[in-house]
Amino acid sequence: MKFKHGALFILILLTIVSCTSSAGSESASTSPAPAGSPTGVPLTDTPASPSPTLTATSLPTDTPAPTDTATVTPIPTVESLEATVTAELLSCRYGPGPEYLYLFAFRRTANIKLIGRVDAENWKWALVENDVPCWVHTDFIEIAGDFNSLPIVYPGVARLPITPYYPRSEVLSAERNQETNEITISWLPVPISAGDYEDETMQQYLVEIWRCEDGQLIFDPLATNFTFITFVDEPGCSEPSHGQVWVQEKHGYAGPAEIPWPGP
Repeated sequence: MKFKHGALFILILLTIVSCTSSAGSESASTSPAPAGSPTGVPLTDTPASPSPTLTATSLPTDTPAPTDTATVTPIPTVESLEATVTAELLSCRYGPGPEYLYLFAFRRTANIKLIGRVDAENWKWALVENDVPCWVHTDFIEIAGDFNSLPIVYPGVARLPITPYYPRSEVLSAERNQETNEITISWLPVPISAGDYEDETMQQYLVEIWRCEDGQLIFDPLATNFTFITFVDEPGCSEPSHGQVWVQEKHGYAGPAEIPWPGP
């Protein structure tokens, strides 16, 4: 009987130990997951469902895109736009281009007011309000608004300073090569004294042309020291090409001499 009681005691003890071990395992399996485990990832890291903008890309091909509507909506014209200079020194010139006479320069962060642009979508020069208005390239300014909303002031409202010291030239010929669409223009020489050059890089003649390229009328001011120049003028524009020749010296401009544009 002693042996049976001892065996029964051992059997009960083993049963108690087994139950205790099982309970400990269950407790360990319900502890918080370590940092970095999937259950501990913040909700913001959960992949988002497809954005509504992705669905918009699957619109039918015959649905006009927003940009299509914008191209036919006229931009309201404004009197002026504020701008800030981003270049260390930004040249402001008497005419809308790098070959025109230099007036002065704006320093970085200067606040300026733009009051006009050129009659050409390709030419990003803006007229700056000043005692003597002058032109800057828009690549070197930050504009508060749409550049294309500025009024067109050149040619017309804004004018080049006229020199009293030299006469204008006269266009001698304007001929078109029908095969290449090249136009060659020649004009009478107007000699300029060496002391009347702004600097050694100044070109004596400025030829302002509005010519057709890829169906668009573009502005192209060309500078030269010769009395002739050649350029390409393609067919296909809704507006006629035209141009004029100026004589340039440090005091201003003589002209213009209008170009009799050759037909197609």
